[in-house]
Formats: sequence, C-alpha cells, structure tokens
Amino acid sequence: MNTQIAIFKKKLNHFPDKEVERIIDAALWAKDLHKDQKRASGEPYFIHPLKVAEFLVDMKMDSDSVIAALLHDVLEDTDTAFNQITKRYGKQVALLVEGVTKISIMKAKSKSIQEAETIRKMLLAMSRDIRVIIIKLADKLHNMSTLEYLPEKKRKAIATECLDIYAPLANRLGFSWLKAELEDLSLKHLNPQVYSYISDYLNEKRLEKEKFLKKVEQTILKEAAEEGYRVKVFTRGKHIYSIYMKMKKRKKDINEIYDILGIRIICNSVSECYAVLGLVHKLWPPIEGRFKDYIAMPKANQYQSLHTSVMCFEGRVTEVQIRTEEMHYTAEYGIAAHWLYKSGGFDGRKLKGKDLPIVNRIKKWDGVKSSADDFISDIRKEFLKDSIYVFTPEGHIIELPKNSTAIDFAYQIHTEIGNHCLGALADGSIIPLTRPLKNTQVVEIRTANTATPHVNWLRFVQTTKARNKIRHWLNKHDENLYIDKNIIAKKKSAPIEPVKQQPEEGEKEIPEDGTFVKQVLDKAKIAFKIGNEKNMLISIAKCCTPTSGDAIVGYISRGRGIIVHRKDCPNLKNINDIANRCIEVEWEAVSPKSTRKFKVVSRMTYDLFSEIEGAVRKYKGHLIEGKLEEDERGKLTGSFTMELEHAGDYSKVLKSIKTIPSVITIQSI
Repeated sequence: MNTQIAIFKKKLNHFPDKEVERIIDAALWAKDLHKDQKRASGEPYFIHPLKVAEFLVDMKMDSDSVIAALLHDVLEDTDTAFNQITKRYGKQVALLVEGVTKISIMKAKSKSIQEAETIRKMLLAMSRDIRVIIIKLADKLHNMSTLEYLPEKKRKAIATECLDIYAPLANRLGFSWLKAELEDLSLKHLNPQVYSYISDYLNEKRLEKEKFLKKVEQTILKEAAEEGYRVKVFTRGKHIYSIYMKMKKRKKDINEIYDILGIRIICNSVSECYAVLGLVHKLWPPIEGRFKDYIAMPKANQYQSLHTSVMCFEGRVTEVQIRTEEMHYTAEYGIAAHWLYKSGGFDGRKLKGKDLPIVNRIKKWDGVKSSADDFISDIRKEFLKDSIYVFTPEGHIIELPKNSTAIDFAYQIHTEIGNHCLGALADGSIIPLTRPLKNTQVVEIRTANTATPHVNWLRFVQTTKARNKIRHWLNKHDENLYIDKNIIAKKKSAPIEPVKQQPEEGEKEIPEDGTFVKQVLDKAKIAFKIGNEKNMLISIAKCCTPTSGDAIVGYISRGRGIIVHRKDCPNLKNINDIANRCIEVEWEAVSPKSTRKFKVVSRMTYDLFSEIEGAVRKYKGHLIEGKLEEDERGKLTGSFTMELEHAGDYSKVLKSIKTIPSVITIQSI
C-alpha cells in the first residue's frame, strides 16, 4: 500500500474494521484502474478520486458514499462496467457511481446538450438518493481547487457553471461552507483582479480584524457569564465572494464596506438563543432592518439561526449569528446533519423517507419531461434562485420562486384551484392575480366554477407547474388556441382586451387593472384543421430562426405541423399557398407591443447578465431572453429581449446599460 492510501486509511478510524477493508480495497482498485491516466497538472489521476473521498470522510458520510467517491469516474474514464462495481461492492454503490457519471458524448447532439443532459440526469438521480449530489459537490470542490491547470476559456466556462448551478445547489442542501468555497473559487477564475484585490485587503487587515473580534468575543462571554449563560463564541470573516457582492450591490469600495466581520454564538437551547439576542442588543444598538429570525421560520434547507447586525466598538457594523449546537451542525452538514447529529453516522437509506423539500419538489416537478435546455433554465429559475415563503389561511407554508404570483400559489395548492382561480387576497386585501407575492404574506384564493385559465397568465407565472397546467387546460378546452414550444398559435383577429369580471353579490369590487381578461376570438379566421391535419406540433423555421420578441407568423405545412417564421423572412414569398395556410402566432411570454431587442459587446465579466437585468428593472422592464457568448478575442457578445411598460423608456434603458463599466458597445436589433 503506498503512502497516499496509508494516510487516507488513518482518516477512517470511525468506521468498523470490515468497512475499512472495503474502502481500502476500492481505493486500491481505483488506483489500478486509473494507473495510466494523468490530470492536467501532470499528477496521477487517482489523486482526484482520493481527495473527493477524503472530503466525504471529513463529512462523516457512510462507507458506500466513500467507495462511490473513489470510483466516481471509472464508468466514464475506464473500461469498467456497472455490473463489475455491483459484483464487488453492491448495487447501491454502483447506482451512486452511475448517478454522477456524465452522459456519453456519443449520445448527445452537442457539448452544451451533453452538459445539460448530465445535470438533468444527476438531479433526477439525486431525487432517488441524495448521496449522488453530495458526491458530485465534493467532486466539484476538488476540481475547482485545481482549475488553474486548464486553458482560460475552459476555466471560465467551468467556473460559470459552478456559480450558476453547483454553489446554489450546495446552498439549497444546507452546505453553507461548501457554497462559500465554491463561490470564492469561481470568482478567483472569473474575475481574478477583484479576487486578488479583496484577498490582499483582508490579509492586510487580518491582525487588526482579529484584535477587534477578540475584544467583541470576550465582551459577549463576560456579559453572558454574568447573566448565567454558558455559551461558545466564534469569530469569523465574510468570504470573498459575499464581500464582492456587497461592493456591487452598494456600489462602494471595500474600504466603505463595514459589515465584513461576524460573530457566531452557540447556545444550549432555543430559549437561550432569544435571551442572548437581547443581551447582544443591550451591549450594542441593533441596525434597523437587519434582524432575521430563521429559528421561527427556517430556510428550505433546514437552516436555523438568529441573525442581527449591531453597531459595535469603533462604530463598526458587526453581524451576529445565534444558534444552538444542533442548528450549527445543520448549517455545516446540510441535509445530512439530522442523522449525523442524532446517530453519529450517516446512513443514506434513512434519507429516502424523510421530508427534504428540494428533493420532494424535484420528484413532483412537472418540468422533468422538457428539453434539456429548458430543464436547466427552469432549474436555475425555480430551484436555485431566491425563494419566498407564503402562508395558506390555515397556516401551511408554501415555498415559491421569487416573483411568483397568486396564480403560481393556486396551482401549487391544487390543479383545480388554479384552473378555477377567480381572484386573490393577500393579508386580507384584494390583489391582482398577476402581482408578485411578497415574503410571509397570507394568501387566499377565491374560486368559481365559471372561472378558467387565461392565455395572458402565461406571461406572468414563474413556476413550471403553473405554466404546464395552464398550457394543458388551454390546449384541451380552447379550440381556438394551440400552445407548444413557448409559442401560441390562435384564430383571433381582435387583441386580448381587459374585461371587468362582474363580482357576485356581497363580494368586494375587483379593480379594473387588466387582471381578469376575456379573449375576443374571431372564428372566421383559419381553423387548425386543414384537410386531415389537426393540432400538430409547432416548430421554428431553420431559415430565419426567430427568437423571443421577433415579429412572427405561422405557416401550416402539409405533414410537418405549424412552422414559425420571422415576418420579414425572405423565404415566405416563395411559399405559393402562404396566404391560405398562414396562422396568427405570438410568443407565449411576450407582449409584442412593448418588446425591444438589443445587442451588447462587453469585456469579460461573469455578472453582465445580472447588471443588464438590473438596468432593465430600473425602468420597470422585464428581461425576457438573453444569450451571452465569448468570442475569439475574449470579449462577450450578447443579444437580449426586454419588455417595457412604456416604449419611451427604451432609450433610457440603453443609456443605463451604457454606464455598466464592462460594456463596450450597445445597439438596437
């Protein structure tokens, strides 16, 4: 046994001897399987799976997880078969290895599709066994820590994916330390100048910071002891990425960011947490609006803690987190913490019947049958971005993506409630169905048998479930509409007009704000059925490849369904029967009257998308679509489609985007 495996074996002292033998056998087999392979750094490839396994040992994962980590690349990079792993270590290990294995390039049409399909496969495997994603996150952490050996373009692509997918996923699963490390490593490769600037500043101020935090720590311990509380106090600094985001959000230099220091207090009980909170506020005045109670309302990843910021010594704003030992364990070990804390060891089988919100949501999710690109887009928007928590009148908590509407809420409760949704109340007041809900609102849905989904709802809903249910109902019940591939084909000549819904006797008046609409359909226009063709799929014409926001027209072809062209497509004039077989189509999430497109060229930066989104929202606009690509000169080029309430705001938005430091040029399309 070589030195590396011998050192690894010493870390296995909490496993029974029989399990240690299995793990070491797997390590020796993996070493032999990868014996002729090298990493980009030139070191033996086996170093990578060994490091991944060490991460899992440090996290106190079970032996099957550690063995799967040692073997996680053998199906992809060696001639090893699934059955061989099953024979040696059991089907559980083989399934874990298969779950983190990339989709074969031969099975995918392109590299981007392959990557999207791999992530889809991994997340669905995660819904069956959560250990799949824990192994993948450990794999990602080691790869990110050795990224400097890859070409710059590949480094940035991997770092961007890590920041978009894996860091938020670590956060959703409760691994806050892992999220922080992945974010810092991503920033290091996406914006090395900023990373070095913040890192150098923190190192320069390290001694001063340590002296200040020690003084705060001693003050809290002394005060707590006088009140009869035996607490533990730890000092901590914010990680580099979080400081960078504070600088961006507040548009300030690091010298002007004062809340980069933190204190964590570990208490013995929940009641003691609240008592110590009062003690801290007695010592230093709290900053208004900075208190959050995640004990009373835990995050979806089961994280619990009290957060407050106080004006501490020398006028320094200091964040204080207060939690119990078990809450701290949850923050460190995420979704596995409950089993680790109670039993001292992890058993993946115990997780399968437990209530893990993100896993259960993926299991029930309606988007799993969508295309790979749509799947990843929806995952980013629905599972990995910020959430809000709203309550039913009975007090049940419903988690929704940020900016979700009462329509999303209704469909989350039940499909039929969504399909017959008439109106909504938030905290007792009537609100438009399409208005974004706010965190902690109590939402009540009013239904009526005569109320049905409107095509206009598709422009406002945020959840895949609501979107799919609305599409399904409209396709089934409205003979004048056919919806597919984010396009609405219809037989109407008159526009959708807002119509006031008549309130029933005794009901409050519903405001005339366009929330409730009725479609005015002209049945004189062409029907979907021409000859024996009926309700066939919609496809995008390859000759002009229209994208969201383009003016479009549909052509009912013979045998190929509805083909969508740009209205200015030169090929339309060559279609003999275009006048007889054309059909009105529009983008599902776009209002053609108020959409504009533009193109930007920018210096390399990973956050251009969010910067542009902020500029659009400044004028109450909505970014519908955006694509960014790196050109051969190392610059970013992108095209965007936005929707504005007032067409006159277009020039203001462009001027605002021009002020983004990385933007070189911007032009209308």
